[in-house]
Amino acid sequence: MRSGRLHISGFNTGSNPLAVNCAGFRPFTIMASEDGGFGYEMEIITYPGSGIEKVEDIKGKQLAFTSPTSNSGFKAPSAILKADFGMVPETDFEAVFSGKHDNSILGVANKDYMAASIANSVKDRMIKRDVIEPEQVVTIYKSQTFPTTGFGVVYNLKPELQEQIKDAFFSFDWEGTSLQEEFSKSNEAQFIPMTYKEFWDVIRKIDAANGVSYACE
Repeated sequence: MRSGRLHISGFNTGSNPLAVNCAGFRPFTIMASEDGGFGYEMEIITYPGSGIEKVEDIKGKQLAFTSPTSNSGFKAPSAILKADFGMVPETDFEAVFSGKHDNSILGVANKDYMAASIANSVKDRMIKRDVIEPEQVVTIYKSQTFPTTGFGVVYNLKPELQEQIKDAFFSFDWEGTSLQEEFSKSNEAQFIPMTYKEFWDVIRKIDAANGVSYACE
């Protein structure tokens, strides 16, 4: 997007501030349920019999993150673990990176990772697809609600084209689509308007707590 080769996109929760500040991204919509509810929670999960029953039990053990730009897979748990539990990676626990939420969830379910921080919307979809069984994982921490993927356009498209793209999102008929098939599993059924200033306020605060800078090289 920054190089001009991408014009319409969705960026995950943690990447939105970087996209806005470094690529001129203008997010304007988010997926929501039929009643307008939206968002997901970060959960720290483990498997039954791991010896981890509460967050403090992770000390001296391993915790899987997804990637450094992920909100629920890295940024939020890092801030929460430090602020609320006095725990930091490599000092209090071993940090590993799985690459994505599916890998972290499967890794815990298969006992490859002792614990992981994940987005529960991904976990719910995996359970509904029978990828994992609910009893394979145990939640030991659940955060406040965060926004999901923000969809939008690059800033320098013609205004009338930006409006047409918005109309395409807001008038999209979900019925019978692959989008409905996948995202109904996390109770999402429409695109609703949103603003980066309001919806990403908590994410910017988490970044500030982690010392994240949006400086662009």
